[in-house]
Amino acid sequence: MYGRYTQELGVYAKEEAARLRESGQRRSVSDRSRTLDLLEYDKGRCAKCRTQKWMYGGLDSNVFLQYLAWVTYPVVLITFSAGFTQILAPQAVGSGIPEMKTILRGVVLKEYLTFKTFVAKVIGLTCALGSGMPLGKEGPFVHIASLCAALLSKFMSLFGGIYENESRNIEMLAAACAVGVGCCFAAPIGGVLFSIEVTSTFFAVRNYWRGFFAATFSAFIFRVLAVWNRDEETITALFKTRFRLDFPFDLQELPAFAVIGIASGFGGALFVYLNRLIVQFIRKQKAINRFLMKKRLLYPALVTLLVSTLTFPPGFGQFMAGKLTQKESLVTLLDNRTWAKQGIAEEFDYIGHSQAWKHPQVNVFVTLVLFIVMKFWMSALATTIPVPCGAFMPVFVIGAAFGRLVGESMAAWFPDGIHTDGTIYPIVPGGYAVVGAAALSGAVTHTVSTAVIVFELTGQISHILPVMIAVILANAVAQSLQPSLYDSIIRIKKLPYLPELGWGHHEYYNIRVEDIMVRDVRYITLNCCYRDLHNVLLTGHLKTLALVESAESMILLGSIERAQLQSLLSQQLGRPRRLQYIRERAAAEKKRLSVVSNPGSEDDSQRASQEVRFQVRVTAGGEMGCGGKHLWLFYICWMSKCLSKWEEKQLDEQVNFNNCKIDPAPFQLVERTSLHKTHTIFSLLGLDHAYVTSIGRLIGVVSLKELRKAIEGSVTVKGVKVRPPLASFRDSGTSSSENEATELHKLWDRHKSMSLPREHTPSESDEKSQ
Repeated sequence: MYGRYTQELGVYAKEEAARLRESGQRRSVSDRSRTLDLLEYDKGRCAKCRTQKWMYGGLDSNVFLQYLAWVTYPVVLITFSAGFTQILAPQAVGSGIPEMKTILRGVVLKEYLTFKTFVAKVIGLTCALGSGMPLGKEGPFVHIASLCAALLSKFMSLFGGIYENESRNIEMLAAACAVGVGCCFAAPIGGVLFSIEVTSTFFAVRNYWRGFFAATFSAFIFRVLAVWNRDEETITALFKTRFRLDFPFDLQELPAFAVIGIASGFGGALFVYLNRLIVQFIRKQKAINRFLMKKRLLYPALVTLLVSTLTFPPGFGQFMAGKLTQKESLVTLLDNRTWAKQGIAEEFDYIGHSQAWKHPQVNVFVTLVLFIVMKFWMSALATTIPVPCGAFMPVFVIGAAFGRLVGESMAAWFPDGIHTDGTIYPIVPGGYAVVGAAALSGAVTHTVSTAVIVFELTGQISHILPVMIAVILANAVAQSLQPSLYDSIIRIKKLPYLPELGWGHHEYYNIRVEDIMVRDVRYITLNCCYRDLHNVLLTGHLKTLALVESAESMILLGSIERAQLQSLLSQQLGRPRRLQYIRERAAAEKKRLSVVSNPGSEDDSQRASQEVRFQVRVTAGGEMGCGGKHLWLFYICWMSKCLSKWEEKQLDEQVNFNNCKIDPAPFQLVERTSLHKTHTIFSLLGLDHAYVTSIGRLIGVVSLKELRKAIEGSVTVKGVKVRPPLASFRDSGTSSSENEATELHKLWDRHKSMSLPREHTPSESDEKSQ
């Protein structure tokens, strides 16, 4: 009786009695148990939440009405989710992990961590999951937890303290990502490790215990709510299994587990490629793209209609267990019992949801194959719908189905089990399902922590060795073929994130900064005028600008943020300065008029009287009709000309940097720094740009854009000089060393000329002082 579920004594007794009776009586007992199970299902606590199945079951007399009920419910929910999200916050669409990966790197994405996005994400995700479509919730939960952390930090910053620090907010977001994964599967350890793998290139160890602390409490509350709701008797694993512990698997089964890992690696790479191919196909078809942009709700409605039609139980869905939800499918796939012997499904009993895998004309192998193939492309298509959704859970279920297929095949090939030391150990297909789920989900996300997640998810670590073998092999295969699903979405959305270098790209060690840097650098000099600042701010949108000593020397002194330069301009030409000038001008005119009021000659008397009359008419312009208005307009034009002259004079003044915050040590690279080292530095420090200097002189700048183009192999970037990737035969001999020696000599000569006084020829500074 190993590996049997003991949830209810009545169900267990029925199973044992049915197995001991003759074949004729067994069928009637099976039908009766199925009827009782369906009655229990209808009266269960979860039946209230499954409106679709309730509508479908109540219309069993008419297949057409059943189809309408089965299709209408998900179409309405998905359409509402897409419309609500698009209207309130389009940033809530999708997983959220690619955006959080970009934000944790230091890039600011507008509107991704706002309250509107939080509301749209929660309501949209609820409707998307309730539709029954093959969509996941792990990625959206990561985004929701990050939204909670950001809003909480913003609220606490009202009271001051450390929550105003940007670094502290990043630490809060790192812990929130762990919470999002941990509360989905009640897996705090796997949640922390998974969040680190998918969101961080380099992780600060000081955030480790914070992530564990938050994820543990989230998983605890998630399972306690299940106990309070009387769904569980105590806190247990979410998908608890009961595999045998004395001999969980035989060493002869390890090759089968390795095959699952390798095949899952290819399957994960294919899933990522198929998902990206669908998105790119829709975007490249301009006519379809324009039509769907106008009818934004049509695409999700059509995809939902297609998937719902194919999963309709009386139709094609009967061959792929279409009436089961993702949770019900996973529970049955992790079952200990072997569903078929030699492929003949009728020789074994199906109780509960396992009945959906039984078909009178098709054996269980065909059902599993159809389930894997159909769910594979359906999930890849469904994750492109513009609603809050993830892909982890659908991939997890597909992997479990593939592992189950291998396990059932092993049980058919070895019907009597594997003989070891005179003892027969039957095959446990549920163990293969656990291995397949961890391997395929790890291959799609490029993570190893999925192994830990399945251990916490099932409550057993009996298959730790085969799970680790399969996950490592799956990652090795998938990483060599395709980027992870999240990196693929980053490329599709063109988010400012630095891609990984990958394996075996030795040419990256031969490409240097001087090959990819932008040489036309925008800078400001120490003796520049405000007009130069104005022109620089108008011509570009750079966040920071380099400050050099002069245009001739190009010695890098530091960097200034754009906001600081705008503040300098506003102080020089802002409204307060303009009002001050107008007051001073008016006061000067008043004083001048008072001086000339007692003229010394007739000409002066005539000019003064004219100015007085003009002043009087201006003050009474509202009462003097058209003439007064014309004079008033003339006065405004005259003052505008004065302001224009004043602005030109102010713009020609030299900038005073005394009250400006200058970064005296911006990050700098030398021109011979390799691309590999540059990538490591940018990823470790979260840089978005770095200046390239040669003996203190500014010669270029490198940003994320140039690095990304160089890594992706693009050599047609405007303004970027990219050396061919196989330029391995670089002359590292005399030319570079001679150039460096020449530069050093020039620097030394300049130092001597500035420090040592000359006897016969005085310096320029001495001449100016004299």
